[in-house]
Amino acid sequence: MHILLIEDDLDLGQALLQALQQGGFTVQWLRSVAATPPLPDANEVAAVLLDLTLPDGQGMALLRRWRRAGFSLPVIVITARTALQDRLDGLDGGADDYVLKPFDVPELLSRLHAVLRRSARQASEEWTLGALRLAPRRHEAWVGDEPLALSPREFRLLVELAREPGKVVAKNVLAQRLEPLGDALDAATLEVHVSNLRKKIGAERVVTVRGVGYRLQP
Repeated sequence: MHILLIEDDLDLGQALLQALQQGGFTVQWLRSVAATPPLPDANEVAAVLLDLTLPDGQGMALLRRWRRAGFSLPVIVITARTALQDRLDGLDGGADDYVLKPFDVPELLSRLHAVLRRSARQASEEWTLGALRLAPRRHEAWVGDEPLALSPREFRLLVELAREPGKVVAKNVLAQRLEPLGDALDAATLEVHVSNLRKKIGAERVVTVRGVGYRLQP
Protein backbone atom coordinates (compact mmCIF):
# COMPACT_ATOMS: atom_id res chain seq x y z
CA MET A 1 0.00 0.00 0.00
CA HIS A 2 1.13 3.52 -0.80
CA ILE A 3 1.18 6.23 1.89
CA LEU A 4 1.36 9.98 1.28
CA LEU A 5 3.40 11.54 4.11
CA ILE A 6 3.20 15.32 4.46
CA GLU A 7 5.60 16.41 7.20
CA ASP A 8 8.15 19.24 7.14
CA ASP A 9 10.30 18.10 10.09
CA LEU A 10 13.37 16.37 8.66
CA ASP A 11 14.11 14.08 11.61
CA LEU A 12 10.51 12.97 12.11
CA GLY A 13 9.92 12.61 8.39
CA GLN A 14 12.97 10.43 7.96
CA ALA A 15 11.99 8.26 10.94
CA LEU A 16 8.47 7.80 9.59
CA LEU A 17 9.72 7.11 6.07
CA GLN A 18 12.02 4.36 7.34
CA ALA A 19 9.40 2.84 9.65
CA LEU A 20 6.73 2.79 6.95
CA GLN A 21 9.06 1.23 4.41
CA GLN A 22 10.13 -1.41 6.92
CA GLY A 23 6.42 -2.08 7.48
CA GLY A 24 5.98 -2.91 3.81
CA PHE A 25 4.51 0.39 2.61
CA THR A 26 5.68 2.52 -0.25
CA VAL A 27 5.88 6.20 0.68
CA GLN A 28 5.88 9.58 -0.99
CA TRP A 29 7.23 12.17 1.45
CA LEU A 30 6.36 15.83 0.86
CA ARG A 31 7.32 18.77 3.05
CA SER A 32 5.09 21.69 2.00
CA VAL A 33 1.65 22.66 0.80
CA ALA A 34 3.11 23.77 -2.53
CA ALA A 35 4.58 20.31 -3.18
CA THR A 36 1.28 18.58 -2.40
CA PRO A 37 -1.08 17.67 -5.26
CA PRO A 38 -4.40 19.55 -5.29
CA LEU A 39 -6.10 16.19 -4.78
CA PRO A 40 -4.33 12.90 -3.97
CA ASP A 41 -4.99 10.18 -6.52
CA ALA A 42 -7.30 7.71 -4.78
CA ASN A 43 -6.19 5.03 -7.24
CA GLU A 44 -2.63 5.27 -5.91
CA VAL A 45 -2.82 6.43 -2.29
CA ALA A 46 -4.14 4.18 0.50
CA ALA A 47 -3.88 6.77 3.29
CA VAL A 48 -2.37 10.14 4.18
CA LEU A 49 -0.30 11.16 7.21
CA LEU A 50 -0.73 14.93 7.45
CA ASP A 51 1.11 17.46 9.61
CA LEU A 52 -1.07 20.47 10.41
CA THR A 53 1.64 23.13 10.54
CA LEU A 54 3.59 23.35 7.30
CA PRO A 55 6.07 26.07 6.31
CA ASP A 56 3.80 27.57 3.65
CA GLY A 57 0.30 26.82 4.91
CA GLN A 58 -2.01 24.79 7.09
CA GLY A 59 -2.70 21.08 6.80
CA MET A 60 -6.33 21.56 7.83
CA ALA A 61 -6.95 23.75 4.78
CA LEU A 62 -5.62 20.91 2.61
CA LEU A 63 -7.78 18.34 4.37
CA ARG A 64 -10.97 20.39 4.09
CA ARG A 65 -10.30 21.01 0.39
CA TRP A 66 -9.77 17.29 -0.24
CA ARG A 67 -12.93 16.31 1.59
CA ARG A 68 -15.00 18.90 -0.30
CA ALA A 69 -13.62 17.44 -3.54
CA GLY A 70 -14.74 13.95 -2.54
CA PHE A 71 -11.44 12.42 -1.33
CA SER A 72 -12.66 9.74 1.08
CA LEU A 73 -9.54 7.71 1.92
CA PRO A 74 -8.10 7.72 5.45
CA VAL A 75 -6.21 10.77 6.72
CA ILE A 76 -4.36 10.76 10.04
CA VAL A 77 -3.43 14.18 11.39
CA ILE A 78 -0.07 14.39 13.20
CA THR A 79 0.46 17.60 15.13
CA ALA A 80 1.88 19.27 18.23
CA ARG A 81 -1.40 21.12 18.82
CA THR A 82 -2.75 19.73 22.09
CA ALA A 83 -5.81 21.90 22.72
CA LEU A 84 -9.13 20.06 22.79
CA GLN A 85 -10.65 22.46 20.25
CA ASP A 86 -7.80 21.77 17.82
CA ARG A 87 -8.47 18.05 18.11
CA LEU A 88 -12.19 18.54 17.63
CA ASP A 89 -11.59 20.80 14.63
CA GLY A 90 -9.32 18.15 13.10
CA LEU A 91 -11.81 15.34 13.51
CA ASP A 92 -14.77 17.48 12.46
CA GLY A 93 -12.75 18.69 9.48
CA GLY A 94 -12.42 15.20 8.09
CA ALA A 95 -9.51 13.51 9.89
CA ASP A 96 -9.93 9.80 10.60
CA ASP A 97 -7.54 9.99 13.55
CA TYR A 98 -5.54 12.64 15.39
CA VAL A 99 -2.10 11.85 16.83
CA LEU A 100 -0.26 14.26 19.12
CA LYS A 101 3.48 14.88 18.91
CA PRO A 102 5.66 13.54 20.37
CA PHE A 103 4.39 10.02 19.72
CA ASP A 104 5.85 6.54 19.51
CA VAL A 105 6.20 5.44 15.89
CA PRO A 106 4.82 1.92 16.61
CA GLU A 107 1.64 3.53 17.97
CA LEU A 108 1.24 5.61 14.82
CA LEU A 109 1.71 2.52 12.67
CA SER A 110 -0.94 0.68 14.70
CA ARG A 111 -3.34 3.59 14.19
CA LEU A 112 -2.56 3.58 10.48
CA HIS A 113 -3.34 -0.11 10.20
CA ALA A 114 -6.57 0.47 12.14
CA VAL A 115 -7.85 3.16 9.76
CA LEU A 116 -6.83 1.03 6.77
CA ARG A 117 -8.81 -1.89 8.18
CA ARG A 118 -11.85 0.34 8.64
CA SER A 119 -11.43 1.67 5.13
CA ALA A 120 -11.31 -1.91 3.83
CA ARG A 121 -14.28 -2.82 6.05
CA GLN A 122 -12.20 -5.36 7.95
CA ALA A 123 -12.50 -5.48 11.75
CA SER A 124 -9.22 -7.22 12.56
CA GLU A 125 -5.65 -7.47 11.37
CA GLU A 126 -6.64 -10.59 9.42
CA TRP A 127 -8.99 -10.05 6.50
CA THR A 128 -11.34 -12.98 5.91
CA LEU A 129 -12.84 -13.52 2.47
CA GLY A 130 -14.43 -16.93 2.47
CA ALA A 131 -11.66 -19.51 2.73
CA LEU A 132 -9.08 -16.87 1.86
CA ARG A 133 -7.38 -14.99 4.70
CA LEU A 134 -4.85 -12.16 4.58
CA ALA A 135 -2.71 -10.46 7.20
CA PRO A 136 -1.44 -7.38 5.31
CA ARG A 137 0.70 -6.16 8.18
CA ARG A 138 2.56 -9.46 8.40
CA HIS A 139 2.58 -10.11 4.63
CA GLU A 140 0.89 -13.48 5.14
CA ALA A 141 -2.02 -15.17 3.39
CA TRP A 142 -3.77 -18.54 3.57
CA VAL A 143 -6.35 -20.58 1.73
CA GLY A 144 -8.00 -22.50 4.52
CA ASP A 145 -5.10 -23.45 6.79
CA GLU A 146 -2.57 -23.65 3.96
CA PRO A 147 -0.10 -20.73 3.88
CA LEU A 148 0.47 -19.15 0.50
CA ALA A 149 3.96 -18.53 -0.88
CA LEU A 150 3.39 -15.23 -2.68
CA SER A 151 5.98 -12.93 -4.19
CA PRO A 152 5.90 -9.30 -2.96
CA ARG A 153 4.04 -8.16 -6.08
CA GLU A 154 1.59 -11.08 -5.93
CA PHE A 155 0.85 -10.25 -2.31
CA ARG A 156 0.39 -6.55 -3.12
CA LEU A 157 -1.92 -7.48 -5.98
CA LEU A 158 -3.98 -9.68 -3.68
CA VAL A 159 -4.26 -6.91 -1.08
CA GLU A 160 -5.42 -4.39 -3.69
CA LEU A 161 -8.11 -6.76 -4.95
CA ALA A 162 -9.12 -7.64 -1.39
CA ARG A 163 -9.65 -4.03 -0.39
CA GLU A 164 -13.04 -4.13 -2.15
CA PRO A 165 -13.93 -7.78 -2.69
CA GLY A 166 -16.53 -8.35 -5.37
CA LYS A 167 -15.86 -5.00 -7.04
CA VAL A 168 -13.96 -4.63 -10.29
CA VAL A 169 -10.55 -2.96 -10.09
CA ALA A 170 -9.47 -1.52 -13.42
CA LYS A 171 -6.28 -2.85 -14.99
CA ASN A 172 -4.69 0.58 -15.19
CA VAL A 173 -5.43 1.16 -11.51
CA LEU A 174 -3.80 -2.11 -10.49
CA ALA A 175 -0.83 -1.44 -12.76
CA GLN A 176 -0.20 1.89 -11.05
CA ARG A 177 -0.81 0.64 -7.51
CA LEU A 178 1.77 -2.11 -7.94
CA GLU A 179 4.39 0.53 -8.82
CA PRO A 180 3.15 3.71 -7.10
CA LEU A 181 6.52 5.46 -7.18
CA GLY A 182 7.41 4.67 -10.77
CA ASP A 183 5.98 3.89 -14.16
CA ALA A 184 2.88 1.70 -14.12
CA LEU A 185 3.37 -1.94 -15.03
CA ASP A 186 2.73 -2.78 -18.65
CA ALA A 187 -0.34 -4.88 -19.43
CA ALA A 188 1.62 -8.04 -20.18
CA THR A 189 3.50 -7.93 -16.85
CA LEU A 190 0.28 -7.33 -14.93
CA GLU A 191 -1.34 -10.33 -16.62
CA VAL A 192 1.63 -12.51 -15.66
CA HIS A 193 1.23 -11.54 -11.99
CA VAL A 194 -2.53 -12.16 -12.15
CA SER A 195 -1.93 -15.57 -13.73
CA ASN A 196 0.60 -16.51 -11.05
CA LEU A 197 -1.74 -15.35 -8.30
CA ARG A 198 -4.57 -17.43 -9.75
CA LYS A 199 -2.40 -20.54 -9.67
CA LYS A 200 -1.73 -20.03 -5.98
CA ILE A 201 -5.13 -18.98 -4.62
CA GLY A 202 -7.43 -20.71 -7.12
CA ALA A 203 -8.27 -19.45 -10.59
CA GLU A 204 -11.95 -19.06 -9.72
CA ARG A 205 -11.13 -16.41 -7.10
CA VAL A 206 -9.79 -13.83 -9.58
CA VAL A 207 -12.44 -13.04 -12.16
CA THR A 208 -11.60 -11.22 -15.39
CA VAL A 209 -14.07 -8.56 -16.50
CA ARG A 210 -13.17 -8.29 -20.14
CA GLY A 211 -11.99 -4.86 -21.21
CA VAL A 212 -12.14 -3.49 -17.67
CA GLY A 213 -10.12 -5.32 -15.04
CA TYR A 214 -10.34 -7.95 -12.31
CA ARG A 215 -12.36 -8.64 -9.22
CA LEU A 216 -11.73 -10.89 -6.24
CA GLN A 217 -14.52 -13.40 -5.72
CA PRO A 218 -14.69 -14.33 -2.01
